[in-house]
Amino acid sequence: MAALAGCALVQAFPSLPSWPVLGAVALGASLCLLMRRWPGLRLPCVLLLFACWAAAHAIHRMEARLPRAWEGKDLVLTGRIVDLPRRRGADIAFVFQPLPRAGEPSIGGPLRLTWFRAPEPLLACESWRLVVRLRRPRGVVNPGGNDAERAALMKGIAATGYVRASPTNARLAQGRCVDGWRDAIGQRMDALLGPRSARVLKALAVGDTRGLDAADWDVARATGTSHLIAISGFHVGVAAGGGVLAARGLYLLLPWLATVMPRRVAQALLGMGVAMGYGLLAGMSLPTVRTLLMVAVLVLAAVLRRRAGGLSLLSFALLAVLVFDPLAVLSAGFWLSFAGVAFLMACVAPAGDGWRGRVIAMLRTQAVMSVALLPVSWWLFGSASLLSFAANLVAAPLVSFAVIPLTLGGCASLPFGPVASPLLQAAAALMGGLWRVLTPMASWPGAQVSVPDAGLCAVGLATAGAAWVFAPRGMPLRGFALLCFMPLLWPARESLPHGAFRAWVLDVGQGLAVLVRTRSHTLVYDAGPDYAGGHDAGAGIVLPAVTALGIAPVDTLVVSHGDNDHAGGAASVQRRYPGAVVWSGEPRRLRFDAVPCAGATPWAWDGVTFRFVDVPLPPTGKVKANDRSCVLAVEGPTGRLLLTGDIGTAAEARMATADLASPLPTVTTIAHHGSRHASTAGWLRKVHPRLAIASSGWRNRFGHPHPSVVDRHAAVGAEVYDTARSGAVRVDVPAQGEPSVSREWRRPADRYWRE
Repeated sequence: MAALAGCALVQAFPSLPSWPVLGAVALGASLCLLMRRWPGLRLPCVLLLFACWAAAHAIHRMEARLPRAWEGKDLVLTGRIVDLPRRRGADIAFVFQPLPRAGEPSIGGPLRLTWFRAPEPLLACESWRLVVRLRRPRGVVNPGGNDAERAALMKGIAATGYVRASPTNARLAQGRCVDGWRDAIGQRMDALLGPRSARVLKALAVGDTRGLDAADWDVARATGTSHLIAISGFHVGVAAGGGVLAARGLYLLLPWLATVMPRRVAQALLGMGVAMGYGLLAGMSLPTVRTLLMVAVLVLAAVLRRRAGGLSLLSFALLAVLVFDPLAVLSAGFWLSFAGVAFLMACVAPAGDGWRGRVIAMLRTQAVMSVALLPVSWWLFGSASLLSFAANLVAAPLVSFAVIPLTLGGCASLPFGPVASPLLQAAAALMGGLWRVLTPMASWPGAQVSVPDAGLCAVGLATAGAAWVFAPRGMPLRGFALLCFMPLLWPARESLPHGAFRAWVLDVGQGLAVLVRTRSHTLVYDAGPDYAGGHDAGAGIVLPAVTALGIAPVDTLVVSHGDNDHAGGAASVQRRYPGAVVWSGEPRRLRFDAVPCAGATPWAWDGVTFRFVDVPLPPTGKVKANDRSCVLAVEGPTGRLLLTGDIGTAAEARMATADLASPLPTVTTIAHHGSRHASTAGWLRKVHPRLAIASSGWRNRFGHPHPSVVDRHAAVGAEVYDTARSGAVRVDVPAQGEPSVSREWRRPADRYWRE
């Protein structure tokens, strides 16, 4: 536990210590640990040593990132494609490992690249010379959102970027590697079963999730079965168990083998061998490596003929993982896997005699895994499925004892086509039947339950309550353990007074999404872009933010106009909250019903007025899509928020001065992300903003916000914020007092991996 605490402690640092400081602390802790005079200092010294170990790894990975001076410049690099490239329409996303070459820049880690409109397919293991334009890993930062920069640190990604069109780009060699074998196996499975039927089996066999679409992942998350369709420690454990059973069967057939090697040792070694082979085919992802280390600890204990308790083996496995990769504590899978095993050891008694005892033990095991991990899942992901117990009662044994063995057996038999085909077809039939059961379950009540961000203390209390509920017989007052969940499910929230409101301009990259909250109502203005591959900012950023902030449900959705960077995520928000009133400047361009915002009647919530500012059409009636944007004014007693969409200079010129001018201090989103073709000096003099917020992407190709636009805002006394530099921005408009920016999610930096 001291080692775990040391590694976790470093992850809370806003900055990392220097190498000399780190060396001095490590030396002092080592000397203190070697001195037996003060045994009480042993655990603190272990904590410090592992904190130094984790910090050293973090410093090494941060220093391996792309030098800032190289950002935005064309670089010629020679390297090899690792993992499996993903095609998205005409574009290909892939991981590129640069190789040292004289005269080329030296980069200390893999690159995550996109080749837009790639001229030819890319294959794993190929060597290429490419002209690339890179930047350091950087993601959006929002309440409740995923942390892409943390994920890049955990995976050692040195930079992200794209391939430039150039005659220098050339394939140098085909190459052979494990990833190439994985790709070949996946293609054989597609040929035998068809891409649709093979998609889940490829994920189970070789970790190839390229065939799974957003709908597949939605079903898996809603039913709590994500761990079954993507290779994780669970599957590696099943493979190891298959190796153990194979060794046992071999010894039953050939008893004389016991004179060569004890059966227990042979079982452990064969289990490790099968798990290692499966891990290689799975791509050696971080969850796979963690499980292999845990299996290795069990094998070592068997080979050395040491009998150790479950808690001791779990502790050694944890220590092995932290020594191998102390930054594994950044992974959600790390906490779920070790917490799940710990709960099973603490709360599940050995199975009783007979089939009834085994069934009871199985039900209890599934209940522990489904309920006890709920608090951790809510903390890590913001939502969890209450259907996971029922779904996994069917899915877990079916996948573990039928689908995975058939799939692996079929893959091993691929060189013998007639043998592989029936095995893979049987696995596909079972998986298809399971999917037909899970798909309707994903729409049942309780499929995705979200809770507001309540903090680590509430999560810890709820986890303790779960352990209390499933504690062995004799533990008193089990019913009161459910009270431990209350701070997590119903956290304390600041209540806004009558007339006050709060707004969050979310960080969605090159797009716009704003949340507005009064005392008891929530409005969403735009929902960011739709990304390639079936993902969008509505599902990935807006909805998690609404949940984390505790401001659900959404009462009104305003889609300013139909462009992707504003409307791409709106469908996800509308599906989650179908009862919300929807307004839009271009309702015909949306995939769902909406009411035109032009000429709409103002309304009031909790002492705050909402009105759409009139943007007159020109005499011809023809305008650009941007100039059809709904412009929404939100007015309280002490301030005004003006949400401007993508209006340009022509629309600004047609707006009436009476609609723009206000005696209230004004906060505005900068029109069209800060384009130089918007926010004219005359329009700004009418609006006279005190605060202005641009929603733009980091180092975007448009140069937003344009320096001239920033200067024009400064000329009227506006303080300018940019989500590319600030992350999400919260604006408070109180019932008494002036509007102010109360928080920026990226500044000041509270984690060392943030750019």
